Amino acid sequence: MVKLHPRCSVRSSFFVPSIVGGALLLGLVGCDTPAPAVKPPAPEVKVLKVEPKTIDVVLNRLAQLESSREVDVVARVSGFLEKMVYKEGALVQLGDVMFVMDKRPFQAQVNAAKGELEASKARLWTANANLNRIKPLTEADAMSQSDLDTAIGQQRSAEAAVFSAEAKLSSAELDLNYTTLYAPVTGLSGAALQREGAYLNAVGESAQLSYVAQIDPIWVNFAVSQNELERYRNQEESGQYVAPKDNKYTFEIILTDGSVYPLKGSLDFSSPSFDTRTGTFSVRAVVGNPDFLLRPGMFVSSNMLGGKRPNAIVVPQQAVLQQGNEQIVMLVNAKSEVEIRSVMVGDWIEDQWIINSGLKGGEMVIVEGFQKVRPKMKVKALHYIPKPTSDASNLTDQVMPVRLAAN
Repeated sequence: MVKLHPRCSVRSSFFVPSIVGGALLLGLVGCDTPAPAVKPPAPEVKVLKVEPKTIDVVLNRLAQLESSREVDVVARVSGFLEKMVYKEGALVQLGDVMFVMDKRPFQAQVNAAKGELEASKARLWTANANLNRIKPLTEADAMSQSDLDTAIGQQRSAEAAVFSAEAKLSSAELDLNYTTLYAPVTGLSGAALQREGAYLNAVGESAQLSYVAQIDPIWVNFAVSQNELERYRNQEESGQYVAPKDNKYTFEIILTDGSVYPLKGSLDFSSPSFDTRTGTFSVRAVVGNPDFLLRPGMFVSSNMLGGKRPNAIVVPQQAVLQQGNEQIVMLVNAKSEVEIRSVMVGDWIEDQWIINSGLKGGEMVIVEGFQKVRPKMKVKALHYIPKPTSDASNLTDQVMPVRLAAN
């Protein structure tokens, strides 16, 4: 008998006498043979072709707002405070009356100075008349030269007395004017430190009455570290950073709710020396504040704008992986194989990293799907489409903003 393979089955069989020798034939025998192995498809990954871009550099800093002019309201003469005219905390205009002192003693001094001036003028008139009489008599030898010299001296002394009286009157009138205290600038008024009836000593602490803070424009103060300044200088020398023409940076303020303050400012001042305690130097911008939305003492996020970084390579942040002590990206090469590349990341742009070294233009970086691949594996590369952001309408394919982390 014919033994069948265990994986074979006889569908129909019969014996047929053979002409040759009665060979037994097996007819219509079916076998289930193993199917050939099917090669799995290459895993799909999404890649981004990196190209150099010109990037707007945004230097982000925590800043504090300061009044551009905060002027104290101080009594310049001693006397009693009679009236407080302004409303504390309200907006005052330059020249608005804020305090009024008792004017009566100062008015009396003015009147006395006027009387003394009139008396001095009368003495001067008498001295002039006397001199005019003596001059011709002296020329006619009717009076001596000594009498003429005496008359001239009296006339000049009377003139000096008039000048002195006029100066005393001016001083008394100034003191009288100082009894009314005006707003020194346009701005928000401070609390009153003295009340009606208080005696104000012009040389004592009681002379301090209040202050006015000018907040339009307002100052934006922040600091730049020595290390960061040197880093920018090195980048500028190497061509990695381009400062605006004449270093004319502009500034914007980010409010606490994340919105951008509508008015931009400009660089107003930078300290000539470093603070030895912090290793930083102060930078100040000035920003318009017509609606008084910004107040002195507030902390805000500020951006210094104007610098650019040419030929920068940027990749989405999720494309950069941490492997031990180094950062890597996965690439798809011309053979559709996965490669591992060490990179050095720099600053960040929204949700993207700037790659300082390790990548060049034209390379395909895996952004999604790298979890299921390994080096030298064949993959199917699909185009990565970034998700739209709220700022996407403000960006172009060639210019993107970069925010630099503070040191």
